[in-house]
Amino acid sequence: MADNTKKPAGLNEKKANRRGAARLAAVQALYQMDIAGAGINDIFAEFESHWLGNEVEGDTYLPAEAAFFRDVVSGVVRDQKKLDPLIDEALSKGWPLKRIEAILRAVLRAGAYELQHRKDVPGRVVVSEYVDVANAFVDREETGMVNAVLDQIGRQFRGDEFGRG
Repeated sequence: MADNTKKPAGLNEKKANRRGAARLAAVQALYQMDIAGAGINDIFAEFESHWLGNEVEGDTYLPAEAAFFRDVVSGVVRDQKKLDPLIDEALSKGWPLKRIEAILRAVLRAGAYELQHRKDVPGRVVVSEYVDVANAFVDREETGMVNAVLDQIGRQFRGDEFGRG
C-alpha cells in the first residue's frame, strides 16, 4: 500500500525537479543576457544544446523542462519593463533594482514573472523555488531579501493564496 501512495508523489517530484532545473537554467540564462548582452535566440540555442540535461565542466545538469525554461526566459524578456518597477516597489527604499547584483536581478525577475503569469504553479512554491535558486549563488541574508520581495509581489498578484495582510 505504501508503494501505491509513493508513485504519484514520485511522478510529481520528477516534474518538480525538471521545473526546478528549468528555473535554475532560466536564471543563469537571464544573468548571461544581462551581463554579456547575449540575445534570446543565442541563449536558447546554447542552453538547450549544452546545458539542459548535459554534463558541463564535470557537473551533470538535471534534465529541465525546456518549454518551461523558454516560457520563463521569453516572458521575462518580453515583460521586463513591467516587472522591474514591481520589483523596485517591493525592494527597500534606497535599493533600486539596478543596485542589486545581476544574479539576484535575474532571480527576482524570473520569480516575479512566474508569480504574475504562471497561475498553474502555487505562489508559495514559486517563492520557495526561487529562494532555493538564489541560495545556489548568494548568502543567506540575500536569500531572505529574495523571499521578502517575492512574497510581497505574490501578495499583490495572488492575494487569495498569500493573504493580503
